Amino acid sequence: FRFKDSLAEDLRRADLVISHAGAGSCLETLEKGKPLVVVTNEKLMHNHQLELAKQLHRDGHVLRCNCSTLVETLRSMDLSTLKPFPPGQPEKFALFLDKVVGFQ
Repeated sequence: FRFKDSLAEDLRRADLVISHAGAGSCLETLEKGKPLVVVTNEKLMHNHQLELAKQLHRDGHVLRCNCSTLVETLRSMDLSTLKPFPPGQPEKFALFLDKVVGFQ
């Protein structure tokens, strides 16, 4: 998609998501419990997407490839090897922030 207000319905119906490695795209997909293949562009400078993709892959949450290896990745993938992404814990951040600003 070039632009869409929300991908929530598409993610709900998806059996597999193939995406760039933007933090929002990755986290939204993983929080929905959908298997994710991230396609990175390794030619970008200061590529935070590549860093995120590598870490999520190391942690076992996503499959990672680039444009030239996408087809082979799809042919050989084993989605059963992916680990569920742990749910967020915003209360921990709230407690940390309270401590930092002196509310505790």
